[in-house]
Amino acid sequence: MTEHTVPVTPPPRLTGPRTDPAPVADERQALTESLEYYRRTFELKCAGLDPARLSERSVPPSTLTLHGLLRHLTGCERWWFRIQFTGEDVPNLYYSDDDPEQDFTDLGGDVDEAFSLWHAECARSRAIVAASSLEQTGTRLSTGEPFTLRWLMLRMIGEYARHIGQADLIRERIDGATGE
Repeated sequence: MTEHTVPVTPPPRLTGPRTDPAPVADERQALTESLEYYRRTFELKCAGLDPARLSERSVPPSTLTLHGLLRHLTGCERWWFRIQFTGEDVPNLYYSDDDPEQDFTDLGGDVDEAFSLWHAECARSRAIVAASSLEQTGTRLSTGEPFTLRWLMLRMIGEYARHIGQADLIRERIDGATGE
């Protein structure tokens, strides 16, 4: 080390309460705990940022923001669990045929309200999972093909895992925070 070398300060680490999925579990427990783990991980990626930072496009020209990911995941919870799996007659969130990317491009609205809606959609999804067998089926509206709750849970685990990777990069770009 020379006399002009500046010590490198490690980036801040994101931490918070989160429960790892049990390493020995039956199928339902493993799927449920894994999905919860990823939901909580996403929430930790957003922790401690003010609304403006959550809506910050950190890597132009990409439209990805933490707020946009939040809106997207809220819409996914509703679309897959409520609309396609249970057949509930509720409107899509942050989506229209005229603007299919509005979850990422139209960041109007209160971020705290967006988090409240995400929490509500996750709670509704949890209730659907608790009341359904893994073999129960829903119907993909695009194809008319059936899918099982098991398949849906695996799909949602993948959806969250993919977007958590994006959230990692966005958060690190915003304030250098990494981890969790």
